[in-house]
Amino acid sequence: MYAIVEIAGQQFKVEKDRTVYTHRLAGSVGAALVIDKVLLVDNDGKISVGAPTVAGATVQAKIVAHVRGEKVLVFKKKRRKSYQKMNGHRQDLTQVLIEGISVK
Repeated sequence: MYAIVEIAGQQFKVEKDRTVYTHRLAGSVGAALVIDKVLLVDNDGKISVGAPTVAGATVQAKIVAHVRGEKVLVFKKKRRKSYQKMNGHRQDLTQVLIEGISVK
């Protein structure tokens, strides 16, 4: 059984006992989440597609940790103009453990 859910503006394919890294969510470590923006549910071959969400479907999750992603370097340069600039960025992420998927 899997589901396609929307968390913090991004879509994820989630299954029970899997972890997902999302943009930083408000909440402390160990807090429970109930995600009700379920776009699709596959229950052993029986697929339910929402318009836009599946009615009565929820995903139970738990916040495991708040982490930071890998550093991404952005380098800009204009040749023969003595212009170059280097920027770095690390995204704040939340590790979420999927505990269950329920459909009514």
